[in-house]
Amino acid sequence: MSHALLRRSGHGLLVLWAAFTLSFVLLQVLPGDAVLIKFQNPDLGLSPAQIQEMRVAYGADSPLWQQYGHTLFAMLRGDFGYSLQAGVPVSELITSNLPDTLSLALPAFALAVVLAFALAFASRLPGLRWLSNTIQSLPVLFISLPTFWLGIALIQLFSFQLKWIPVINPTPLQGLILPIVTVAIPISAPLAQILMRGLDQVASQPFVAVARAKGLSETAVLWRHVTGNALLPVLNIAGLLLGELIAGALITETVFGRSGLGQLTQQAVNNQDIAVLQAIVMISALGFVLINLLVDLLMPLFDPRLQTVTGGAQ
Repeated sequence: MSHALLRRSGHGLLVLWAAFTLSFVLLQVLPGDAVLIKFQNPDLGLSPAQIQEMRVAYGADSPLWQQYGHTLFAMLRGDFGYSLQAGVPVSELITSNLPDTLSLALPAFALAVVLAFALAFASRLPGLRWLSNTIQSLPVLFISLPTFWLGIALIQLFSFQLKWIPVINPTPLQGLILPIVTVAIPISAPLAQILMRGLDQVASQPFVAVARAKGLSETAVLWRHVTGNALLPVLNIAGLLLGELIAGALITETVFGRSGLGQLTQQAVNNQDIAVLQAIVMISALGFVLINLLVDLLMPLFDPRLQTVTGGAQ
């Protein structure tokens, strides 16, 4: 088990390094100059020589390979640098905005799981099998809906038409309802689809037929023998959907005017605050790696065969 964990951790480190390198290159080729955007404002009254001193102070004149190495080793120490626009450490900006994003992303993921299980199990109830064919088409529909469009549509329906949730000065709970639903809907349908397929595949196995032959009811068969064995592919897809969850949360924060990493990202893009953007990319990549590592550790609990494979790899 320890060997498998070390191997997966090594893969995670490679993913983080690749994310850092790709984001560094893409951010460097952005048009414009962040230092000039901030200090070339005529209201500041800085001379060209003073602006050049600022470029040297922020390392903007250093060769790219030096900037790459300096930024990489600084991040390994947990130092994300300074925000050019805010003038404070990036870590302070992340610390102050991350809780707002987590308060949206985590409940949205929980709601997506609840919706997926509700749809999958409802489709297996007598008289509701027609749901199965309907749900098969939902992932394509939900994923194709732009998150910002879905958020605007929910605002139009529940705030302006039905007047259930106020847009202006909502309570903290009211301000979370529509954003959570906006993030949860697009990722609930793929989870439901994968779970339904897993339930159908496991239900056709011989051991399930034996359980039915022993006189167990369909409900008992579903909960005792089918569900646990059908969760493995759901865990896999849940880990992969984390990236979409984070992206959806960032867009949703912008649509609903919520504070968080989404608003911070928008401001950083407008001001070309590269240090902030690099930090947000790495935080997102780290979350993706950790969640998938957790999924890898949990899968043997649902499938004992994986414990045997892992033990053989030691």
